[in-house]
Amino acid sequence: MISQEVQNYIEQLIPKRDIRIQKIEEYAKEHGVPIMELVGIEVLLQQLRMIKPERILEVGTAIGYSAIRMAETLPAASIVTIERDTERYKQALHNIKEFDLADRIEVLFGDANELVPEAGKKGPYDVIFIDAAKGQYQRFFESYGEFLRRGGIIFSDNILFKGYVADDAPKGTRRLTSLIRKIRSYNEYLMNHTGYTTAILPVGDGLGISIKKDNEQR
Repeated sequence: MISQEVQNYIEQLIPKRDIRIQKIEEYAKEHGVPIMELVGIEVLLQQLRMIKPERILEVGTAIGYSAIRMAETLPAASIVTIERDTERYKQALHNIKEFDLADRIEVLFGDANELVPEAGKKGPYDVIFIDAAKGQYQRFFESYGEFLRRGGIIFSDNILFKGYVADDAPKGTRRLTSLIRKIRSYNEYLMNHTGYTTAILPVGDGLGISIKKDNEQR
């Protein structure tokens, strides 16, 4: 993880976003909605500029922030995104409409574990972005990875979880300690998966980048 001083410095260098984007960022902060940290999403968007995906699946819409940022960055891309919280789903639809992106961002309402068949029919995908319930990341990876093309990429957010994963000492409640253990297990799963090549970037809250291998690469 980069230091807070370096984080602040990089944030100051990032050009101002569209006023509508800034309003979503302010809404998220005010209402405690988890969205990607600024440095983290800028790194993700830069990766996407290089990859130039045409079809993206996002697991965890929240209020539509990252889906909108991706769609704005990639004018030729279409995005399918999944959200299970009713209020966040409604807010996401509102925000997407504000940007006139409803024709390129499709929001599926429901539990990501139950929507695998529906989302799968809309694939295959060039990129999958996982940013939902941290304790279920491995399940999401396994389920939705089936719909990722060879050479495609799965991005996993929050996998350094405030740096807690690097410390063996118990943290806070039993639930928090259990969640940290699950994220550590997921990171080990990623790094040892024979079907993917993974790197972990210590930006934002930790970003995993997993490239799906071709059969002959295994």
